[in-house]
Amino acid sequence: MPLAESHRLRRERISEPGRLYMLTTITYQRQPLFHDFHHARLVVKHLRFSNDIQDCRSLAWVVMPDHLHWLIELREVALGTLMRRFKSRTAIALRKAGVRNKPIWQPGYQDHALRREENVVHVARYIVANPLRAGLVKSVREYPYWDAVWL
Repeated sequence: MPLAESHRLRRERISEPGRLYMLTTITYQRQPLFHDFHHARLVVKHLRFSNDIQDCRSLAWVVMPDHLHWLIELREVALGTLMRRFKSRTAIALRKAGVRNKPIWQPGYQDHALRREENVVHVARYIVANPLRAGLVKSVREYPYWDAVWL
């Protein structure tokens, strides 16, 4: 779908408080901004902040060099609002930290509402195993930018 028509993907999006979603967002032009330890830690800080201010309950996440996977339980905020707030806060923090890329994030994001029959722990394992599948580490334990509530 051409970029000019990508807004159509968001038309029918429904945000259900209490529902589980897997979210993915990508850095602009897939720049590997999060190879840098401090930049990745800033993103982690804001993932936790979104949890602290009750926008969502973070169940699992992994910050990859050029993207983020985030498994959440949505609270009383729309998905679009959650992602807009998160991307805005992280972009501001990253620019203050010296990142000159403009923009920081690709427009939009992908979301997948988990169905009741989907095993949440399996989805979380899929998320945190991303660095292993990408060949960044030989064991997930070696990768510093992930977390899951079950561990």
